[in-house]
Amino acid sequence: MSRPMNKAFGFGTQIRKSPFFDATVRWGATDFSVYNHMYIPRSFGDPEQNFWNLVNDAILCDVAVERQVEITGPDAAQFTQLLTPRNLSECAVGQCKYVLITNAEGGIINDPVLLRLAQDRFWLSLADSDVLLWAQGVATHAGLDVKINEPDVSPLQLQGPKSGDVMEALFGERIRDLRYYWLEHFELDDIPLVISRTGWSSELGYEIYLLDGALGGQLWEKIMAVGEPLGLKPGHTSSIRRIEGGMLSYHADMDADTNPFELGLDRLVDLDMPVDFIGKPALQTLKQTGITRSQVGLVIEGDPLSGPNTEFWPVTAGERTIGKVTSAVYSPRLKQNIALAMISIDHVEVGTVCEVQLAEGARAATVVPKPFYDPKKRITAGAQ
Repeated sequence: MSRPMNKAFGFGTQIRKSPFFDATVRWGATDFSVYNHMYIPRSFGDPEQNFWNLVNDAILCDVAVERQVEITGPDAAQFTQLLTPRNLSECAVGQCKYVLITNAEGGIINDPVLLRLAQDRFWLSLADSDVLLWAQGVATHAGLDVKINEPDVSPLQLQGPKSGDVMEALFGERIRDLRYYWLEHFELDDIPLVISRTGWSSELGYEIYLLDGALGGQLWEKIMAVGEPLGLKPGHTSSIRRIEGGMLSYHADMDADTNPFELGLDRLVDLDMPVDFIGKPALQTLKQTGITRSQVGLVIEGDPLSGPNTEFWPVTAGERTIGKVTSAVYSPRLKQNIALAMISIDHVEVGTVCEVQLAEGARAATVVPKPFYDPKKRITAGAQ
């Protein structure tokens, strides 16, 4: 059952509320952040308990901030390929792909999940940057027959080992046939939905795309009514779990000055396909010249960090600054401080010792393999 609203939030009109906003407040959301010009719940109390709820049971998260850029029209496939260095030639209708959107310098301006809903209809489910404006600008000069807009689409994430049980209780056995990184159309009591086997959690999970924002409160309550007896809790995206899984956060672990090779995402760049996607010449040059820095995993010594980092911590070796920590948190499961860092290429070998400069002083750190947990992504894919 839902909880009484116990806090008034003084928000302005320039930042949008999601269709699930009131429901999340009823169910105990205590803090919000801003992402894609929209409020997103960032706490339902204890972030460690949220982590355990995710990895042991299931959580429902309002991620309507993952706005959709919809690309339609006769040239939709050709236009979408212009935006990304990932080869989409074999992307089937009903399939999803993790892609990078690159600028002319080969820098990453977003890392969305692409959903192909029809031969001539695509969604880019965005990280935190204004790709709608970027795509509309590209379309103006592309000479292609496409329409670019933001549809009335708002996703929820239902993630965790019991998410399949909750989804089966909601939608029947058919949902079990939905493959990893594929989508299908569903209805829940006449509420229109697209559901994909995706999510930003490193756990088994689903994303539920609401196609009518007026029904957001109804959808949230219906899911919680069915799911709560099965262990479902209201929650928020877990920094602990996503860093354990080596999942990237835009504006933290990458930005427009970061290229795919620095992140080890070479598999998402096809320089041999005939398409002249945006950034191809720059990425060809980078491939030839090589990179000067690379993302690594770090274990940071000392007492547990009090929470995720809120600034980029310098990483040093001797008197030299060799990079920065981009994401860091204490993992209660691993009982370690774990971090993602971007450092000089000559210090990326596993076992390299360095120092992280926190406000309260330096801490020793060691380069380790990433991801820190479930490196083969068997949990996310639903493998036994």
